[in-house]
Amino acid sequence: MTKFVPSVLVWVALFSTSVCCASDRPNVVVILVDDMGFSDIGPYGSEIPTPHLDSLAAGGVKFSQFYNTGRCCPTRASLLTGLYSHQAGIGWMTTNQGLPGYAGRLNGRCVTIPEVLGAAGYFTAMTGKWHVGFKQGVTPWSRGFDRSLNLPAGGLHFSNQTGSKGGTKLFLNGEEIARDDPQFNPPWYGSDLWTEQGIQFIDEAIAKKKPFFWYLAHVAPHFPCMAPEATIAKYRGKYMQGWDVLREERYARQIELGLIDESWKLEPRPDDVPAWNSLSSEEQRRYDDMMAIYAAMIEEVDKNVGKLVAALQERGQLDNTLILFLADNGGNAEAGVNGRYEGEQPGDPHSNVFIGKCWAHLNNTPFRKYKHHNHEGGTASPLIAHWPAGIRPRDEWIETPTHLIDLMTTCVDLGEADYPAEFNGNAIIPAQGQSLQPLLTGEGVFADRPLFWEHEGNAAIRVGDRKLVRLGLKGEWELFDLKADRTEQNDLAAENVDEVDSLRRQWRLWAKSANVLPKPAPKTKKRKNQGKKAAK
Repeated sequence: MTKFVPSVLVWVALFSTSVCCASDRPNVVVILVDDMGFSDIGPYGSEIPTPHLDSLAAGGVKFSQFYNTGRCCPTRASLLTGLYSHQAGIGWMTTNQGLPGYAGRLNGRCVTIPEVLGAAGYFTAMTGKWHVGFKQGVTPWSRGFDRSLNLPAGGLHFSNQTGSKGGTKLFLNGEEIARDDPQFNPPWYGSDLWTEQGIQFIDEAIAKKKPFFWYLAHVAPHFPCMAPEATIAKYRGKYMQGWDVLREERYARQIELGLIDESWKLEPRPDDVPAWNSLSSEEQRRYDDMMAIYAAMIEEVDKNVGKLVAALQERGQLDNTLILFLADNGGNAEAGVNGRYEGEQPGDPHSNVFIGKCWAHLNNTPFRKYKHHNHEGGTASPLIAHWPAGIRPRDEWIETPTHLIDLMTTCVDLGEADYPAEFNGNAIIPAQGQSLQPLLTGEGVFADRPLFWEHEGNAAIRVGDRKLVRLGLKGEWELFDLKADRTEQNDLAAENVDEVDSLRRQWRLWAKSANVLPKPAPKTKKRKNQGKKAAK
């Protein structure tokens, strides 16, 4: 004990010195991955090796109850603006549906993090997937980014990619540029490109002696799933255990890590997902290869996290850089039980692979539902925060419910910026979130508040540990106690009618105030052969 106490005091003194001497405002790097499930990285229970993310988590803090919106475009809108996505104009995707909450682009009543931090002297950059209204004229360079290398939306992983996303254009600082431009050292893989170009942008910030904000929006592991063959080869055969065994193993690791409570029941395998042992050997090999491709994409992202951290370290920037790693929605079941496995060499730049519902069920361990939905499987995201000068590493999980809306307020707080009441002649909607600084540093108070969701009629409200959630516009409201049952297995609605009614009314008041309601009228389907009948 006599030897231990001084060492602790020395460590505390060093940590305190690093904090007090870091009077300069921190750099901020936000790393967003696309269509990754809650349990797909090591700190959250995955079997996929992610040593660089493991290191960030060990040297920082981990959030167990961080939320996104459940879908790509709304998440990006909310992250960039600190508003609920409908308030920013993107309640659905990027189609203009003729209502304020569904304009399909960032509107004039929001400001973005780079607009706010740029006004406070930050150098701002983004690389990767944009997808908040590019075709309607909303671009990175028109919404505050000094430097950008971006796709209008997503889906492109290789410079020589063909298929449905093969015509995707690439833009450098507002100008279209050839994907095989020599400066990018083609052929390239996207996770490398977004990271390496961002590091070049950082060098510009350092030369200008400015703090920087870098939004790194990976396209991986979104479909079409593809990765370098050498990386895929590492994983072939590793998924022959199947989703039933692997899901139990992830669940056990999550309990061991303290991420989830052992009393929370694992979501059962859906009826339409076959038992792994019921499949033929040929079907198993097909599914194994699909997941090997997906796992390779996760490894490529993790490798580039290591590349980014090393670059910051080499430039003397790591200690005073806040790195945030998160996902835009839960695992993607859009291709159904069969998924898609197309091409002469699935996983290469000319193939078309979707991992489908069976593997999405593994991605989202231990939760219900998937991307699109407002159940936990759709909206629960990892969040890792690393900032040596400001965060004291700790093993325990931060269990406070937090949301994308909190990132703007955090940046304003740490960047000593001003969130404007008016911008470009428009009245700006007040920021909806709270600064995460008290949770990151362990100092100060993070107040309780309700959280809200809506997407495609799916809806939810969380107040404390009570969550009311609906599947689809006509679905019945379900009530869950997330303290006892975060996997949403025990619906309490029937015995708590008054509470359900109160939460439903609270959600509806928010929905009206946040441009969720009114919703666009559903599209009418033309009758088959209508044109032929009209011609007769």
